[in-house]
Amino acid sequence: MRTAYFDCFSGISGDMLIGSLLDAGLDFTGFERELGKLGLQHVELSARTVTRHGIAATNFDVVDQGKQAYRHLSDLNRIVDDAPLSKRMKDRSKTIFSRIAVAEAKCHGVPVERVHFHEIGAVDTIIDVVGTLIGLEQLGIEKIVSSSLNVGSGTVEFSHGVFPVPAPATAELLREIPIYATNSRAELVTPTGAAIITTIADRFGEMPELSVSDIGYGAGARDLMHPNVLRILVGEAAEESEPDHDIVTVIDTTIDDMNPQLYEHVVSTLLESGALEAYLTPIIMKKGRPAIKLTVLCGEEKTTQMSRIIFEHTTSIGLRHRAESRRKLSREIVNVETRFGNVHVKLASLGDEILNAQPEYEECLAIARQMKVPIKTVLREVEAELVNSNRVAPRNLSTDLSD
Repeated sequence: MRTAYFDCFSGISGDMLIGSLLDAGLDFTGFERELGKLGLQHVELSARTVTRHGIAATNFDVVDQGKQAYRHLSDLNRIVDDAPLSKRMKDRSKTIFSRIAVAEAKCHGVPVERVHFHEIGAVDTIIDVVGTLIGLEQLGIEKIVSSSLNVGSGTVEFSHGVFPVPAPATAELLREIPIYATNSRAELVTPTGAAIITTIADRFGEMPELSVSDIGYGAGARDLMHPNVLRILVGEAAEESEPDHDIVTVIDTTIDDMNPQLYEHVVSTLLESGALEAYLTPIIMKKGRPAIKLTVLCGEEKTTQMSRIIFEHTTSIGLRHRAESRRKLSREIVNVETRFGNVHVKLASLGDEILNAQPEYEECLAIARQMKVPIKTVLREVEAELVNSNRVAPRNLSTDLSD
């Protein structure tokens, strides 16, 4: 799969995105021709090679000679809707425009339809957003991975005043995205850059296994204490198996006035009633009082039922609950025949690869007692059968009984 990895060690902006794509081999003439479909008048595009701390990079620039007043979200959407672009490109462009507008509206306390795009320039925004999508399509990029984002430090000044980096709208757009700050006294991530990368990236994190064919550097506008460039690496990525994921409800409560003997019945009742997990954590509360935090994981549809059980079976008078994303391996139970008898084993897989194997402990314990052998002997026997049958690699066995 043709994959692009954006290395955002110096942040990201719309012009850096397009500069990196051009530097990685995007044909400027064809790119400019496709952008011409937007019908923007008196706009000139330029791309030139510059250096940033000895690194050659492409600087992309937009010159709006007409000073056209495309100011509101509806104006930007209308321009895209009127252009002969694919429906997918129109929809993705309008999604990015909308995310910028919603972030600005929330920060400044105004309706979305009143948000002005003057902070970043409406024409610049249109070209940066649509141009990035055009470039990715023309380069045949199928998947996008991004590093964590370096937001910089210091302050940024605009019409509403002086604010610390990241600017309010940028911070809003970067919710739940991995970011970090350095001592570079500059705004490294712009609202447009944040909106684009958080919309188009399939995930954030380490670079995937990649056979790199093209590398590009998009230049930032300023010279900083480090190379102010956005790097893109393009190539064929190995197919990645993604863990299954779902949303679960997490309920917890703290209890400091209940007989500890009751907890076993509370936990077993929760599990028997459909909780995915229930566990206890010892904690210290105010004034040094020891207490227990009861945590329950369940499907959203069981939140009310689990809450009622906790209220009925404990002394708690208040709960906290929240939705959390959960990633999990696929699971199956298999039967393994050993010289001591049959044992069920839980296998956990990622794609076609079995990553963990866990024999059912209670079954192994019952066999050990019946056969009058150490339980570790039974476990070793189960593991040997798994390895000899080529079901599981030794490194993926859940128990380590090696001497």
